[in-house]
Amino acid sequence: MDREMRDQYQLVIQAKDMMGQIGGLSGTTMVTVTLTDVNDNPPRFPRRSYQFNVPESVQVSSIVARIKAVDLDLGPNAEVVYRILDGDGLGTFRILTDPNTQEGLITLLKNLNFENKSSYTLKIEASNQNVDTPFLLVGPFSDTTMVRLLVEDEDEPPIFSPSVSQMVVSEGAPVGTNIGSVSAHDPDGSNSPIRYSVDRKSDTEHFFDIDSNTGAIRTSRYLDREIRVLHNITVIGTETLDPSQVGSAFVLISVADVNDNAPSFAGDYWTSVCENVLPGQIIETLSAIDPDSPENGHHFLFFLTANVTLNHSFTLRDNNDNTASVLTLQSGFLRRDQPVHFLPVVIADGGSPSLSSTNTLTITICDCDLHGNHRHCSQEEPWRGGMGTTTAITLTCALTFLGVFMVTTVIRSRRREPQIMDDQQDIQENIVYYDDEGGGEADTKAFDIFALRHLNQLNLTGGCGTAEPETMTQKTILLQEFIRKRLQEVDLDPTVLPLDSLQIYAFEGSVSAAHSLSSLSSVNSLESEQNFSKAVGPKIQEAHRTL
Repeated sequence: MDREMRDQYQLVIQAKDMMGQIGGLSGTTMVTVTLTDVNDNPPRFPRRSYQFNVPESVQVSSIVARIKAVDLDLGPNAEVVYRILDGDGLGTFRILTDPNTQEGLITLLKNLNFENKSSYTLKIEASNQNVDTPFLLVGPFSDTTMVRLLVEDEDEPPIFSPSVSQMVVSEGAPVGTNIGSVSAHDPDGSNSPIRYSVDRKSDTEHFFDIDSNTGAIRTSRYLDREIRVLHNITVIGTETLDPSQVGSAFVLISVADVNDNAPSFAGDYWTSVCENVLPGQIIETLSAIDPDSPENGHHFLFFLTANVTLNHSFTLRDNNDNTASVLTLQSGFLRRDQPVHFLPVVIADGGSPSLSSTNTLTITICDCDLHGNHRHCSQEEPWRGGMGTTTAITLTCALTFLGVFMVTTVIRSRRREPQIMDDQQDIQENIVYYDDEGGGEADTKAFDIFALRHLNQLNLTGGCGTAEPETMTQKTILLQEFIRKRLQEVDLDPTVLPLDSLQIYAFEGSVSAAHSLSSLSSVNSLESEQNFSKAVGPKIQEAHRTL
C-alpha cells in the first residue's frame, strides 16, 4: 500500500450464524483502516534551475532568494535540510531551512558590487533529516538544483579611499598652507566626477578649506596648538552628474608645536623676609611654566639682568632642574627704610629659537621675633607682595558686601516702627460711633463711665444698675486693666505715642451735667457761641481728668 496514493480504507464486515445457511441471522459493522507514514519518498525540486535578481545595495544578512524541495511524506519524515554544494558564491551566500515552510532561504554574507561581479551560480542540495534504512535501497534520498543570482547595478555614492585620513600641520604655518589631500571615486560605471567640500558642522570656525576639484586641504586661519591640538573635520564628496549621491570621509589634523610662548612664573609668589635674616639664606624657590610642549621636555634657565646683578641684597641661583633659589646677600634689612624690594628674574626656555621673559618677584621686609615669626610686615605686601589676582578680587568683593550690608542695616533700623501687639493694634484702630441718642451720664446701659472716672477703684457691686451686674463688672475690670497698662507703657517709654480711644456722641443726653452741646436748642447763634465755653469747659476738663 502507498499512503501517498490512499491513506484510508473503509470496510463493511458481515457476520452470519447457522454457518451462513438460509434462514440464519446476520449483522454488519464498519471498519476504517488508516495507513501511517514512513519515509519512503525523498525530497524533489520542482525545477532543475532557478534564477533571481539581487540589487547590489542589499544589506548583509538579508534574504535574497527562496527555494523549496517537495517531500510527499508527513511530519519529521518531510523535514528537509539544504546546503550549498558548489558555486562561486560559497563565501558570499549561505542557505538555511525555514522550520515552518521547509523552504530554503538564501541569505547574503558580504556586500555585493556589480562592478566587481555581476552574477553568482550555486549548486544546492536538499535531503531528509530523518531516513528509514530499509528504503535506502530504493535510491538516494536527496535532490540537487542550480540557483543563479544576478546582481543589479544601482547608483552608489562616492567612495573615499581611505575613509579616514591623518594629517599634520605646524601651528606656525601661514594661511593657505596645503596639508594634504583626499580622494574619492564613483563606484558606478558612469564614473561621475566628484566635487569636494568641508562639512562646516565639523569646522565651525573655518580653520580649513578644500579644493573642490582636487580635494587638496589647506589652512584658512592661523592655528594655535595651545588652544586646540587636534581637528577632526568631515570631507564631503558629491557626484556632479547626480548630486543626490553623497559620500563622506573623516580627516584628523594634528597641530605640531612650535616655540611661540615664553616661560613665566608658575604662580603668584608672595615672598617675605625678616629684618634680622642671615646672609645666604634661601627665601624662595621659583619654578616656571610654558604652554609649549617640546619633544624632549622643558629646560628653563633662570638668571638676573645685568643691572640687577649689582644688587647687594639678593641673588639668584639656578638649580638646573627647572627651578631657581632666591638667596639673601646681606643681613640687617630695615623695614622703615625700604619695606619692599623688587627682583626682576629672567626665565628662558630651551627652544629654537629660545624665548625669554622677565618676571618681577616682590620681596616684603617684615618685623619678626626671635623665632622668625612675622609680627609686622609692610602694608604693601597684600597688594604688591605677589598676592594673586583671585585673592585681591575676593577681598574686594568681601569688603563691598560688608559695606552694602552695613548700609542696609542702618536704613532698616531707621525705618523700623515700634512693634504693636495684635490686641493693641485692634484697640488703637477702634473707633466707637454711636448713632442713637444716649441717656447722657445717667445712661449706664450704653457705657460704664465709672471706670474712666475712678481708675483706682473697682465697682464690685455692678455699678451699672442693670439686670446683669456680673457681666458688666467683668467688662469694667478688663477696661480698667487695659487703661492702666496703656498708661504704664506711655510713662515708661517716651517714644511710644499714646493710644487714644475715640468715642463720638451724636447728641448729649438731657440728664448730662454739661447739658447739650448742640446749638439747635439755642436762641441764636450768638448765644450759642457765647455759652459754648461755659457748657463745654467743664466737660473737657472732666474728660482730661478722666484720661
